[in-house]
Amino acid sequence: MKTWLTTWEPENDIFWNDQGKKIAWRTLTITTISLVLSFATWFMVSAIVTRLDGIGFNFTSNQLFWLAALPGLAAGTLRIVHTFLIPIFGTRHVITIATFIKLIPVIGFGFAVMDPNTPFWVFAVLALTAGFGGGDFSSFMPSTNMFFPSRLKGAALGIQAGIGNFGVSLAQFMTPIMLGIGFYGAPQIFTKKTAAGEVVQSEIFLQSASLWYAPLLILIGILCWLLLRSIPIKSTFKDQLDIFKDKHTWYCTVIYFMTFGTFAGLSAAFPLLLKSVYGPFDPSLDPLKYAFYGPLIGSAARVGFGFIADKIGGAVLTTISGLGLLGCTLVIIFLNLLEPSGIQQLDMFILVMLVLFFFTGIGNASTFKQFPVIFKHNPVHASGVIGWTAAIGAYGPFIFSLAISGFMVSTGSATGFFEILAVFLVLATGINWYFYNRKGAERPC
Repeated sequence: MKTWLTTWEPENDIFWNDQGKKIAWRTLTITTISLVLSFATWFMVSAIVTRLDGIGFNFTSNQLFWLAALPGLAAGTLRIVHTFLIPIFGTRHVITIATFIKLIPVIGFGFAVMDPNTPFWVFAVLALTAGFGGGDFSSFMPSTNMFFPSRLKGAALGIQAGIGNFGVSLAQFMTPIMLGIGFYGAPQIFTKKTAAGEVVQSEIFLQSASLWYAPLLILIGILCWLLLRSIPIKSTFKDQLDIFKDKHTWYCTVIYFMTFGTFAGLSAAFPLLLKSVYGPFDPSLDPLKYAFYGPLIGSAARVGFGFIADKIGGAVLTTISGLGLLGCTLVIIFLNLLEPSGIQQLDMFILVMLVLFFFTGIGNASTFKQFPVIFKHNPVHASGVIGWTAAIGAYGPFIFSLAISGFMVSTGSATGFFEILAVFLVLATGINWYFYNRKGAERPC
């Protein structure tokens, strides 16, 4: 069975209609399903940690934020590596191995939560391995970028990244459901307080929150090996380093951190943030009941606005995204939603956060339409920039979780973090407008 295709000319209409289209869409379908599981594996930690204290693990709030942050640290670093893999090893090998390797954190967390004596350092190592699920994004995106013609890149990248982002919601939505299903091992006794202060206990299977991904990963990994092929665009690691000589690589990095860094960072921090800020007013508050809606809305927006970006261009949508993010951040600050006087402010906080996630979705779609246009002179460089910017964006969960935790420990509130975020949003939106959106921009897109 051959791994490498003999030729690939997606801009040739005859080739595309005759054979390219079928191969490209089949590849997109399989890799997108795998990417959903990647994001679910990456963010399952942020869902699992909200239950650890209830089953007898005596970790501090700061330690729990660290566990939510570490997958982001690992993912960002691994994405730097993945940025360069597709042109060297090809789609088939890279995506197949990336799918199977996620079995390590999935099985590891399943066994770790079953033993209340599991030390914090073991959870920390497993949280780092969960970064496998975030790191491989920088192989998925360059691969898809190469498979599709320019006129369809925005839609294809939007579909894959947007549906892939649903994995975040999948992890946060399915965790409460899977807690009641015993795949393997004995249940744990989960203890919580109600709003009235009453102590309630129930049986849960926290291991099921991760173990249920294992058979899915095995199945999709097999399909990847059997059905995927690699396109004949080869490039050495040294050749790809040329992207760092172009200033637009760095501008794109700032812009993408504004959109995806914010999306991923708040997706990881949102559950613990809800629990920390509003939990004292209502001990029965279940953050996962609300948190999954944010990534769900952001993911849906990314899918839908990928098609819109193909029609009207990416830069204007990125500017709109930045302004929307800034507006939401200012509302959070000036309405004191992170320093509430009571539970009655919870609904407003959730509403503003959901709108914020919506604007991250717009920007995540539009930026991936922009980058291939900005670097249209070199498709390999375009793929490299997509992978690199995705790598830096993946540090969002690490940076956001630790920064929020740091502000809460030192000041008792995360408001200071959102004030810094507002300044960054002004800077990033300004860069996008000046270089890509305004009349006479250097590289309009």
